[in-house]
Amino acid sequence: MRAALAALGLRPSRALGQSFLVDPFAADAEAALVEVPPGRPVVEIGGGLGVLTAALLRRGIGPLTVVERDPRLVGHLRRSFGTRIEVLSGDALVVPLPPADAVVGNLPYSVATPILLRLFAARIPRVVALVQEEVAQRLAAGPGSGTYGRLSLFARLYGEVELFRPIGPASFFPPPTVQSRLLVHRTRAGPLPVPSVPEFERATRLLFSSRRKQLGNLLPRLAGGTAAAKSLARAAGWPDGWSTLRPENLPPEAFFALARLLARDPEP
Repeated sequence: MRAALAALGLRPSRALGQSFLVDPFAADAEAALVEVPPGRPVVEIGGGLGVLTAALLRRGIGPLTVVERDPRLVGHLRRSFGTRIEVLSGDALVVPLPPADAVVGNLPYSVATPILLRLFAARIPRVVALVQEEVAQRLAAGPGSGTYGRLSLFARLYGEVELFRPIGPASFFPPPTVQSRLLVHRTRAGPLPVPSVPEFERATRLLFSSRRKQLGNLLPRLAGGTAAAKSLARAAGWPDGWSTLRPENLPPEAFFALARLLARDPEP
């Protein structure tokens, strides 16, 4: 792999968080999760050396647009795949993405979370991602888990997350120091369960600002006092004894109900 990169005049960039997927079996496992009908548009984020791109094309997936930030790799992808793909040069956090039935990619650890949140908010029907194990566990976590938090809530706000096979460091070059995990996020049909995403974000940021504090100390800060907090909790259907619970003890639906009340819209 070092020789192949040297021939291209490439060295992995730490600034870009580059750790290239080089295992064709891992790439094929990721491509198999895309599951879109033939002829439907797909976007790949972070084309890298093209190992995943090749796996997607072998499965007949496309039309395929590949987003790549590194201009050195943009040229490599265009030379390698020609007109079989469209290469979009830019940062996946800001570049306008074309309409797609699915987005797939090996996301740099440093920016995986904001990229995923952008894709969720765009209501991409299916997101297939290879991310750091820790991020995958946080996305899929349920109430009572030590990894359950705001990221878990936002994944549920927009849909459902399912975890698939782990991918070890040997599948990358240079090998990272942590495990990775394949996941799929499926977007929910219909309207979101909250009328205002900014209000939901504000409320959950405050409530999860201190995981050790009980809701009896946190909700009054959001509601404007103890009496208002009790009224909100009751209207939201929170369980008796909620004031002694911590935010991670409540299911996503409890926070959705609270956000609806705060937005002055108690109906889903």
